[in-house]
Amino acid sequence: MASSKASKLQFVNMQVITWLCIGMLLLVRGSSLEIDFKKLPATSGLLFPQDSETREVRSLDGIWQMVKGSSSGLTNKDNQENLFEKGLSQSGRHLIPMAVPASYNDITVSRSLRDHVGPVWYERSFFVPSSWDRRLRTWLRFGSVHYRAEVWINGQHVVRHSFGGLPFEAEVGGVVNFGAENRLTVMCDNRLDNLTVPQGELHEDGGDTSKRTRQEYGFDFFNYAGIHRSVLLYSTPLVFISDVSVSTEYTSRKVGIIKYRLWMAGKSTTKWRRNYYFRVQLRDQQGEVVAQQVIRHPFKGRLRVHHARAWWPYLMDLEPGYLYRLKVELFEGDSEIEETSDDDRLDVYRMSVGIRSLKWDNSSLLLNGKPLYLRGFGRHEDSEIRGRGHDNPLMLRDFNLLRWIGANAYRTSHYPYSEESMQFADEQGIMVIDECSAVDLEGFHPGLLQNHMSAIEQLIHRDRNHPSVIAWSLANEPSCTLKSAEYFKSLVKYTRNLDHGRPLTAALATPTADADKCELSGLLDILGFNRYNGWYLTSGSLDRITGPVETEATMWRNLTKKLVIMMEYGADSIDSYRSLPSLMGSPDFQRQLYSQHFQAFDKLRENSWFIGEFVWNFADFQTAQSYTRLGGNRKGIFTRNRQPKEVAYVLRRRYFGLAHKLNQARMPADLEEYIVGESKPSKQADHESGEDIDMY
Repeated sequence: MASSKASKLQFVNMQVITWLCIGMLLLVRGSSLEIDFKKLPATSGLLFPQDSETREVRSLDGIWQMVKGSSSGLTNKDNQENLFEKGLSQSGRHLIPMAVPASYNDITVSRSLRDHVGPVWYERSFFVPSSWDRRLRTWLRFGSVHYRAEVWINGQHVVRHSFGGLPFEAEVGGVVNFGAENRLTVMCDNRLDNLTVPQGELHEDGGDTSKRTRQEYGFDFFNYAGIHRSVLLYSTPLVFISDVSVSTEYTSRKVGIIKYRLWMAGKSTTKWRRNYYFRVQLRDQQGEVVAQQVIRHPFKGRLRVHHARAWWPYLMDLEPGYLYRLKVELFEGDSEIEETSDDDRLDVYRMSVGIRSLKWDNSSLLLNGKPLYLRGFGRHEDSEIRGRGHDNPLMLRDFNLLRWIGANAYRTSHYPYSEESMQFADEQGIMVIDECSAVDLEGFHPGLLQNHMSAIEQLIHRDRNHPSVIAWSLANEPSCTLKSAEYFKSLVKYTRNLDHGRPLTAALATPTADADKCELSGLLDILGFNRYNGWYLTSGSLDRITGPVETEATMWRNLTKKLVIMMEYGADSIDSYRSLPSLMGSPDFQRQLYSQHFQAFDKLRENSWFIGEFVWNFADFQTAQSYTRLGGNRKGIFTRNRQPKEVAYVLRRRYFGLAHKLNQARMPADLEEYIVGESKPSKQADHESGEDIDMY
């Protein structure tokens, strides 16, 4: 039970608790499924923490202590081990030093920890500055914990959350000791079932005295678990800026329009009523103020920027990813209509803004009035040792490789990527198809639908302000037969009710023979399809790729009348395996398979409705163990440690060639290596006749 001190906690109303919410808010009428959208939990706040004149951020990343929990039991038994009460050091259990952020699976040499199914417990101590007491609010924020998390401070429960890849936070000023040591305990549970997003199946093996839980899942990547992103302690004023939402337009006359909405929260300690207002200021990259405004309730407004610099993707402009800096200041004063120098500035928050217009119809996808052709990748947040844990050097390496190869986009397959990577995509001009963690959906239960809706809502709330995000992906390779009709209709209706300003897409793998039975395809704005011709289909047949790819894309277009993109294609390759003539698994075969796809894409590009090609995958990645996946999935263009395979140089010529052809981009000087110079027709004297003769 929570103490009276803990009762002062103000929880952020954003968590969807799977084990409590199932069946709530769900109305089943006959065979149809309806959900009251207005009653679904809505995310609030969660601005990315930053230092400012009024805020302070402290990182809790580092080496924590960890204890492996029980591996038996199929259900969540409400913290049956209660390791949060006295702390892990007092539990008598073996303590494992563990890095945060990181997946815990590959850090030790323990097979049982790598393959562990069930909860693990993290703990560390921390201090809160005494200066934060009373005059500031104190918040604890997690960037991502996979999958289910519960958090205690000094033995007091503060927050719980489900869904990996998404942030959550709580105000913790009521339970921390200011100017003294505190104990932070986190329970992380990686178990997936038929109602989680993504789904999984749990089985119990062994006898009565040796029962162990076994996890199975249909998706083809390893179920890494742990505290995957940074843990931050930060402060805000008592009355603070709680949220900022922006949307932009870029006109043909080079006028930028920024529509914004601001939120504030908290109460002043003064006894008399004060009046609040915001000052909003936009600066360019030279620090010059280009627009500003003072607004009062209802805290909505718009800024106009003449001769604006638009946000452009990489290789569509000489200066891609141009960002302005928006400064938001919250004031309180005595007057309801005037600002004075005696007014108090309460809070300051800054964020980057890219000015661009995104429009689409059934014939084209336009950015700032120009058609887009996406060339890029499906990816994974995956690396050796760290697993899915965020790592800044790895992130920078990945973006350098994206630019080196000439890509302009990627899909966050198959879950939300880190907030740091989203910010960097804005800066680098890399477009993002932002995907929620619904992969291989089946068994369309109302409880699953509610969790799916919550995952989409949290994703859109987190990433709505990023200019790099050009589409929301609802799912990857879902079953979309007749049984899913009501499910997807409700999901799409709910998503369209959110203020997002992007088209909806999904990556479908429906067999072409069943395409007309797919209940999701006609609901989307962009039809994405995954197909591995020459690999899983017609294995080894290079001559049966170009035609089927062109035929399938055209079939989806004729069926749905929507935009079409190929989301996944590819083949595994092992560098040490060479073959002439080429055989599956060799770099030679991978290169030739890509060449056959390129021919299909170039034919399809003659139609404005075909808007892109995404390779699967950017880099090799880890999967569950299987005789078909020795060393993981090796379809990467780069190795798992981010070195280029042979096909990377071919794809680089392809992507830069497209950028040059479509957007007049400059070609890199090192794109082609010198082999032999071009010869001009040379002449050689005919010594007998005295005449010159052509040799070519």
